[in-house]
Amino acid sequence: MASSRGWFPLLACLAVAGLPSSANFREASPWGWRCVNETCIREEDTGQRSLAGLSSCKLTCNRDSVLWPRPTGLLRVGQQTVHFLAEALTLRGVAGPTDEVKQLVTKAFDIFKENVNNNIPETGGKPMVLGPFSRQVTSHRVDVDVTVSRGSTKLLLDTSEAYTLGLTTRGTVTNATILATTFFGARHALETLSQLIEFDDLAGVLEIVSTAAITDVPFFKYRGILLDTARNYFSVKSLERTLDAMAANKLNTFHWHITDSQSFPLYLENLPKMAFFGAYSPRQIYRPADVRHLVEYGRVRGVRVLPEFSAPGHVGNGWQWTEKQGLGKIAVCVNQEPWRSYCSEPPCGQLDVLNNNTFTVLSHIYKEMVNLFSPLDLFHFGGSEVNLNCWNTTDAIVAHLEEAGLGRSAESFYKLWADFQKSAYHLLSEANLGKQIPGILLNSRLTEMDSAESHLDPQHYIIQLWTTEGNQTIKNLLQKGFRVIFSNYDAWHLGCGLVNPVSTGENLCSTYMGWQTVYDNSPINIVRNLTGSSHRDLILGGEAALYTHQVDEGTLDSKLWPRGSALAERLWTNPDSTWLAAETRLIHHRQRLVKRGVMAERIQPQWCHQNEGLCYL
Repeated sequence: MASSRGWFPLLACLAVAGLPSSANFREASPWGWRCVNETCIREEDTGQRSLAGLSSCKLTCNRDSVLWPRPTGLLRVGQQTVHFLAEALTLRGVAGPTDEVKQLVTKAFDIFKENVNNNIPETGGKPMVLGPFSRQVTSHRVDVDVTVSRGSTKLLLDTSEAYTLGLTTRGTVTNATILATTFFGARHALETLSQLIEFDDLAGVLEIVSTAAITDVPFFKYRGILLDTARNYFSVKSLERTLDAMAANKLNTFHWHITDSQSFPLYLENLPKMAFFGAYSPRQIYRPADVRHLVEYGRVRGVRVLPEFSAPGHVGNGWQWTEKQGLGKIAVCVNQEPWRSYCSEPPCGQLDVLNNNTFTVLSHIYKEMVNLFSPLDLFHFGGSEVNLNCWNTTDAIVAHLEEAGLGRSAESFYKLWADFQKSAYHLLSEANLGKQIPGILLNSRLTEMDSAESHLDPQHYIIQLWTTEGNQTIKNLLQKGFRVIFSNYDAWHLGCGLVNPVSTGENLCSTYMGWQTVYDNSPINIVRNLTGSSHRDLILGGEAALYTHQVDEGTLDSKLWPRGSALAERLWTNPDSTWLAAETRLIHHRQRLVKRGVMAERIQPQWCHQNEGLCYL
């Protein structure tokens, strides 16, 4: 090993040669990027040709730019960028039909600016190196004008989310013009605009493409993520972060699976004992203020918060108080063992659908949920995995069937189930001040029966397809006129990939669904293969589900993202290409999510992000 004395002549030679030493080293790189055939190629910057920084190259090189999800209409992005400072980004004007629309746009713009500032390294927002361009950068403005034509401020299935975005640069001003039918389209346009802004490491300031013309509208109306907060509790902060990430991907429905047989963490003011008996701890409860906050938090980000109260199955803990109050056992088979005889997973529990008090309590639950999540345009009834043996071993239910001469056949129990669902729908409508809204049900034995339409009115119910892509149930429901939401678990079950939590070894859900599988899962193609037609009018969209058997806050982000991003482009764009054509953009978008505080799972080494196309098989 050389002595420390021997290093001094070497350092002196480096300094003379103009190479960095420990004394004069600056945060710079010898590498630059050049756009060749829509690919950013890394080269050593020798000064003989003009090379861009990586962010500049990615902004302007590919015809799809770095936008995620890819727009469905016109997409023209210029090949030049201009630099500006964060404080030069202003909302110059908002034209809208109501003050509420204008206020929502202003709030969305504040979120947009926060997302832009997340691109800046921790330097207090000040330029790192301005060099000879300081005067041009400090004088450049980026003005944003937004025009919204309609006063819609609540997201409904028929709400337009379309927008147009134009960027022009003249002299020292870049103007962004946004036109949208509703606030939600304008919000999406601001998200797109934020993705046309990066931090230029070479110049040390923000940059924006100088020109762009984009028209965009989602292919599907319903683009969702299901998160289960009953098997494991998730803090309000983590739910906020999930809504932020959904907004970054233009997903529009957060399906909140808030209760289950494991826990009841929702505090109800008229039924406080539900959370008292059902929450994991007094600290792990969603208070009314928490729910209302999240509903509004989502709305400003273009996301509806869709509540689910699953019944008559998937109830249990939280219901133990009813018998002591003289209401009888409203929930039966609760925590009953051996659990395999009474439910699909522990702990067991489902409602006694013949106890009149069941419907009294259910009415109170619906009234409070309508109030908390108001205004509702959809409600999820759950409705899956009802265990007939549980009812078949409940004395009161068996006695009723025998007295009515119905017997204890499966058909008799399905009739009870169907009658319960009709009553539940009626109670929800009453709670919603008489206004009927579509209810969502997971496909089950009730929906798979030949006479499903006699039990469930296709005008009142949407079926969430929790099945495999080749299951004939899909075809049957479409032929009966049911609207559907795809969640086929052979592609969009995000909780898979681990061993069975209640046994050892692998199980039917042991295959991890990679983002490629998520991306290539096309509802349109599935339906066309099954029926020979697209049935576009009946397919509302899709939803990926994260049931949290083995997920908590520590792994939430990595389980959802960037697989949720792959889902988002499938549902927004419905691309006719495979995942391979999207990989470079998704790798970059994953970096964007991380800058925004979302700990998305790594797709490839960073080297692949800097060397496009060299990591393919």
